[in-house]
Amino acid sequence: MVKISPSVLSADFCRLSAEVEDIRRGGAEYVHVDVMDGIFVPNISIGLPVVESLRKATDMFLDVHLMIDRPHRYVERFCAAGADLVTVHAEADQPQDLFACIETIKAQGKKVGMSVKPKTPAEVLLPYLPQLDLVLVMTVEPGFGGQRFMHDMLPKIERLRRFINEQNPGCELEVDGGVDPVTAPLCKQAGANVLVAGSAVFKHADRAEAIRAIRQA
Repeated sequence: MVKISPSVLSADFCRLSAEVEDIRRGGAEYVHVDVMDGIFVPNISIGLPVVESLRKATDMFLDVHLMIDRPHRYVERFCAAGADLVTVHAEADQPQDLFACIETIKAQGKKVGMSVKPKTPAEVLLPYLPQLDLVLVMTVEPGFGGQRFMHDMLPKIERLRRFINEQNPGCELEVDGGVDPVTAPLCKQAGANVLVAGSAVFKHADRAEAIRAIRQA
């Protein structure tokens, strides 16, 4: 069954604990935490203190997406802050440092993911794939919420599903960007099993119904 990972980037930060409780009650499996540094992407969002606060507020699975430059400098600290899974970008570091990220995250007993921007070929992930717990395909340009889904990313999702099935069947395939009840079935048909949704969940008063609509679409 597909898992839903609502992105708190679209939540009300004045009541973040309550927002997370809403999605927990609504049936979401993960909480997606977008960390942006204003360097790797043209926006600044949240960081270690928010992850620490979320860890204290919930026992939900924290799906932390680092959209930051040279993430090898910070992955251990995000693990210590309470992340259950830390995803880094293939474009954000040198290969030797990306392998170091994987080793560091796994040494902390956490799951590790790797993401690619829309213009990055799926094949870039192949050297890392056997060691990954999750692959994240961006279906918008990372940096801002509320963007439209890029349909031309569907073939990339399909390719990565084939690679995963061949090399690491236990690896999850996540899609982030413009996911809603209209685009969710396209992602699932392409092979995704984890869907990140921000505004499609948090902009609706009934979070349980919003999550159900995405899951069942």
